[in-house]
Amino acid sequence: MQKPVLVIKLGTAVLTNEKGEIVQATIKKVAAGIAALTGRYRMILVSSGAVGSGRGFFSGYKGTLAERKAAAAVGNPILIRDYQKHFSAYNIPVAQALCERHHFSSRPRFLQLKETFEEFWKNGILPVMNENDLVSNVELKFSDNDELATLTAIGFDAEALLLCTSVGGFMDGDGKIIPQVEKVDGRIMGFVQKGKSSLGLGGMLSKLTFTRLATSLGIRVVICGLGGVEPFAEALAGRSGTSFTPRVSNLRARQKWLASGSITLGSLYLDKGAVRALEQRHSLLSVGIRRLQGKFAAGEVVQLKDEEEQIVGVAKVKLGVSEMTATLKSKNTIAAHADDIVLF
Repeated sequence: MQKPVLVIKLGTAVLTNEKGEIVQATIKKVAAGIAALTGRYRMILVSSGAVGSGRGFFSGYKGTLAERKAAAAVGNPILIRDYQKHFSAYNIPVAQALCERHHFSSRPRFLQLKETFEEFWKNGILPVMNENDLVSNVELKFSDNDELATLTAIGFDAEALLLCTSVGGFMDGDGKIIPQVEKVDGRIMGFVQKGKSSLGLGGMLSKLTFTRLATSLGIRVVICGLGGVEPFAEALAGRSGTSFTPRVSNLRARQKWLASGSITLGSLYLDKGAVRALEQRHSLLSVGIRRLQGKFAAGEVVQLKDEEEQIVGVAKVKLGVSEMTATLKSKNTIAAHADDIVLF
């Protein structure tokens, strides 16, 4: 049997100091931690830090979109060089995998991506993923690397996803790490501090949002830090960080791919009747859509939201935005077929 897939995501604040410089001791520890798990898992490392390590080359850096793209272009080779240096001590070659949203939104492209990663794993190579910031269109960007890591974990049917953070786990109102969370509900969301670090785009709200998506599709998520001797092994063993319990998922590979494109350009806001119909495995009719948002074409994946504007699932739509708008009151028009809908 093939070894299960493990996705590890490292945020900017974990990898860099206050000046945005990569901390070599951290990269060294990451390499040791991943090397210790190579016998158990096929691994993917999703690494931030490119912008942080490249921005020092730009005078008067203010973090504009153009500056971030340029900093990432400078920082990516620096980051991958550091990984190559420290993983070579364990005879683990690394490959840089710069991805864009279309690698997930197109099924043929995603299958090509999977085939490439299988070649990496067969040859003992660790893929190091990041967004291709230089060419990514602002409208098509991943919201942050928490999203990229989550969609990767879903698409590759990972056993677990580790989201490494500088705070070491998910904290309650008293600042204590909660070791186990059974469900991301209103009580858990209430603990979230909506701030974010100066270096990272993410934050705990982002991590919880994507944790909810991953666990709903059967993937265990651990929010952890890099403390301890073997931080990744300890997090997987439940001895550090916060472990989020996955739900049982019987989705087929294609359905999981469909869910992995879930954060897209469009959203459909459904009435209660439409949500109930979807729960009974019916197709989505245009009449059940209260309103829609964004620009999308027929065949693209959009979010499905309920009357409280909570994401309840995703669907590959049969109609583009203009056609759907024209048929919102139609009781006989199918907006998305039941086979192309995944509920969370």
